[in-house]
Amino acid sequence: MLNNHAISANSTPPHLYLHILHDSRDEDKMFFCPKDQTLIDKVPWLIVKANVYFVPSLWFNPAFQTELVKLFPRKEAVFHLLAKYIYHPTNEVWGMITSYYKAHLARADERLGIQIRVFSGGAGYLKNVMDQVLSCTQREKLLPQVAGTQEVNVTQSQKVKAVLVTSLYPEYSDRLRNMFSKKDSSRGEVIKVYQPSGERYQQTDKKIHDQKALTEMYLLSLTDNVVTSARSTFGYVAHSLGGLKPWLLYQPRDASVPDPPCVRSTSIEPCHLTSPSHGCDADWGTDSGKVLPFVKHCEDRDNDGLKLFDEL
Repeated sequence: MLNNHAISANSTPPHLYLHILHDSRDEDKMFFCPKDQTLIDKVPWLIVKANVYFVPSLWFNPAFQTELVKLFPRKEAVFHLLAKYIYHPTNEVWGMITSYYKAHLARADERLGIQIRVFSGGAGYLKNVMDQVLSCTQREKLLPQVAGTQEVNVTQSQKVKAVLVTSLYPEYSDRLRNMFSKKDSSRGEVIKVYQPSGERYQQTDKKIHDQKALTEMYLLSLTDNVVTSARSTFGYVAHSLGGLKPWLLYQPRDASVPDPPCVRSTSIEPCHLTSPSHGCDADWGTDSGKVLPFVKHCEDRDNDGLKLFDEL
């Protein structure tokens, strides 16, 4: 409508459709900006379709900032607070969450979540992804090295760490389970590996598949530490729901392991993956990650995407 001059100050439609999806055009992203909001503000009904988290970009509009500051004095907690209010699992899903937690995670001394999302064309079990997960978790002391070949005998004094793996592919948890099931760890811990499901491929809008996905996001949010995949909205929801600062696995560019394999986020917020590249400035030379001190580029996106950080 903007391109075709079908909306103006003198011609206000009864409704507008806002498209904030992964394939949004630059014209769509200008919704956040004062110039477009001057027109949109007069429209009675705004129909929104979105599959990305776009709150960080709302801060580009000075007209929104006063209300945003009142609502969210701690900027990096926006999604965490909204999710606690909005995401209310059905009784069926909550039953899946609580039963799995009680059966596998509740009695552990410590819980580690590992979320693995493979975006490459030949998705499945990839050795370099497995090596990257091991490199990250061992380098960051989240998982120990394997010490010996003796059988593991659990004693009451030993610390038990539960590792919750979520992935479409069960081979990742199988590999971890085989590593630790018959060998002592270097720290003397007992490592128990669990994976609730392995669906093989994404089945969006299939009820039971989506129920399992929401269940596993919640379970990841209930861990003490979490490792998630770059660019994954599944991972973003999980760590933000739990108020956790994740270790983000960099997306591999080829069949090798990225070096470093991961980075610790300094914010619990998700990333707005398809954010305006130049803020609200008409000048394409503007870097949207440098317009506001608390809206910066996502650590896992190579100077792309935007997320909220606490100013301190």
